[in-house]
Amino acid sequence: MRTYRELFRTAEFTPLLLASAGQTAAQTVGGLALGILVFERTESALLSSLAMFGPALAQVVGAATVLSGADRLPPRAALTGLGLLFCAGTAVQAVPGLPVGAVFAVLLVLGVVGSVGGGVRYGLLNEVLTRDGYLLGRSVLTMSAGVVQIGGFAVGSALVALLSARGTLLSAAGLYLLAAAVARLGLSRRPPRHTGRTSVAGTWRTDALLWSSVPRRYVYLALWVPNGLVVGVESLYVPYAPRDAGLLFACGAGGMLVGDAVAGRFLPAGWRDRLAVPLCVLLAAPYLFFAFDPGLPLALVLVTLATSGYASGLLLQERLVALTPDELSGQALGLHGAGMLTLQGVGAAAAGAAAELTSPATAMAATAAASLTATLLLAPGLRRSRTPDPTPGRAPDRAPDRAAAAPGKQEALPAPE
Repeated sequence: MRTYRELFRTAEFTPLLLASAGQTAAQTVGGLALGILVFERTESALLSSLAMFGPALAQVVGAATVLSGADRLPPRAALTGLGLLFCAGTAVQAVPGLPVGAVFAVLLVLGVVGSVGGGVRYGLLNEVLTRDGYLLGRSVLTMSAGVVQIGGFAVGSALVALLSARGTLLSAAGLYLLAAAVARLGLSRRPPRHTGRTSVAGTWRTDALLWSSVPRRYVYLALWVPNGLVVGVESLYVPYAPRDAGLLFACGAGGMLVGDAVAGRFLPAGWRDRLAVPLCVLLAAPYLFFAFDPGLPLALVLVTLATSGYASGLLLQERLVALTPDELSGQALGLHGAGMLTLQGVGAAAAGAAAELTSPATAMAATAAASLTATLLLAPGLRRSRTPDPTPGRAPDRAPDRAAAAPGKQEALPAPE
């Protein structure tokens, strides 16, 4: 599957895309409004960063407790229920006079439960599409997220000026409700991919199995650490340029859109493995120039260039799917999402703390340097993970266009709960 025509002819892809776009729109508008609301109330760069990206820290709790639900829950019901839960939680955050501590408590709950959402969504994508269509479908979902974020940050900034931050949060709650409705009405009923009930023990066993493969481990770390630190850089847009943060976010979404379009549609298979590391370098390197406190025009160019490097995530996800059995695809992708969001929260906290001690511009450059260092340390292992894994744990390929799997038995699946 190499054309958009084939992709959109696939049943259920369009409603899945629309439900995902609605979720992204709600997160974008709500996150911007909440970051501004917390900054106005506390004047703290750290708390503002955590308000926008802190829920990601809770993903590590979800990854260790409820992530097995990504494969053990019916996808349509799970996506619908999560949309309704986020709608209610966002509406609660808009209550006047709600203490800042209570705002973060709600974020914690949403972060833990939301850790299942990515695994359900991308596991379903892996079911809806053939193996050779996953990269193209994933790139379209990511590109749609970029387009929605561009509009979401612009609309969110306008809504904050028009309705206030609390009014904008209520608008985000409405978007979550719309996403839930699309999932319920547009997706067909499917059984879970894996038997058994969602449990902490089942989550731990499968996480340990996924982590036991050395090639997968390098891919996971490359998906998590450089990305998470760069999101820490982005979390300082508000304190760096309070009046123009929406524009910086919009340019970042535009750069991500271009990078994903090129990677998903035009890169030949032989180039995709080779470019994963260079794109991780591109993701961080332009932010080093923020050490010189660039003006807004140059800052916009640097942000757009850097965020095109997010295409590295698509290439690494394709490698992760190739290394993972179908039955574990939801939890494997959910673990990727939970770990990535957790490291994004860590990156936001670290960058925010550095900004408190120095300045937003200095903290942005230092955090980018840390991301670049992580990429260079992981590069040798990523080059080795391009070859078939000779140990048990290598998943058999499912499509003829993939390289043949190395000899060895398939991974043993965790016993049903």
